[in-house]
Amino acid sequence: MTIPVLTFFNNKGGVGKTSLVYHLAWMFSEMGKRVVTIDLDPQANLTSAFLPEEQLESLWDNDTSVQSARTVFQCIRPLTEVGDILPPEVKQITPRLGLVPGDLGLAGFEDFLSQEWPNSLGSGTLYRPFRVLSAFWQVSQMAAKQQNANLILADVGPNLGAINRSALIGSDHIVIPLAADLFSLQGLRNLGPTLRGWRADWQKRVSNWEIPSFELPAGLIQPAGYIVQQHTERLSRPVKAYDKWAARIPSVYRSSVLALPPENVAPETDSFCLARLKHYRSLVPMAQEARKPIFQLTSADGAIGNHSYAVTEARTYFRMLATTILGKIGIGT
Repeated sequence: MTIPVLTFFNNKGGVGKTSLVYHLAWMFSEMGKRVVTIDLDPQANLTSAFLPEEQLESLWDNDTSVQSARTVFQCIRPLTEVGDILPPEVKQITPRLGLVPGDLGLAGFEDFLSQEWPNSLGSGTLYRPFRVLSAFWQVSQMAAKQQNANLILADVGPNLGAINRSALIGSDHIVIPLAADLFSLQGLRNLGPTLRGWRADWQKRVSNWEIPSFELPAGLIQPAGYIVQQHTERLSRPVKAYDKWAARIPSVYRSSVLALPPENVAPETDSFCLARLKHYRSLVPMAQEARKPIFQLTSADGAIGNHSYAVTEARTYFRMLATTILGKIGIGT
């Protein structure tokens, strides 16, 4: 039995994707789920959110003579030579929350993924192409089984390259974070056809290997919905502009991502809109300093007065969002 993978993805950057993964990982674990997060973004922002600088320095030691698998890249690096995937050394954040750290070296794996994509349709031995293409999924499943996890959360970079293609074919569900602007709408128009293409292309490749030597991801890539970051007074664009772009999201999401007829509904009544989240900008520096989610901030962290009310509000909203997502992907609360 494999563990479901939920990936947060938008090929447009700056939409709060990594922050969502970080906060929902904490919230799912608070709700009793055993969660593994895997950082598949070569920028490794999720890893730096979880771990202090001294631990990052140790993780990213460039001594290649050390045969360890402390990061996702160190797990798959043997595939670039003549070896096989190494089991990950999961960083234990809490008893119910683990992290497979990212690595800036992951960017160098892009070429190997690009090379093996056409090879997986060949008539020769298919072991290596599929081992490379499914490497991220294999690592995440190893980590989840080590932790007896209920759910895997994956963070990826904002692009449509080979790394994200392999990350997405290893995903059962996808959540799309959005900002209410023209760029996010254009990103949705690009994203939908790409996801459908990746899903279809992976099915062709899987059917090409009649008797696989190891388990492969199903490549479901099922959209669970989208999340809109709400307007705040600190944003430079006016509320009127926010409302204009937010109103267009439901129709574009239906037509581009789900390939359904467009329908004019408001985001607040759209069944595919998982949440409209506030930015909580004033709490972000406190949370980063304390290295914890904003809904765990206390007076000792500086969350007093109005900030304490915002912390309580954030906890309510993130718990509601986590509950909604679990329902969408078929995991009971």
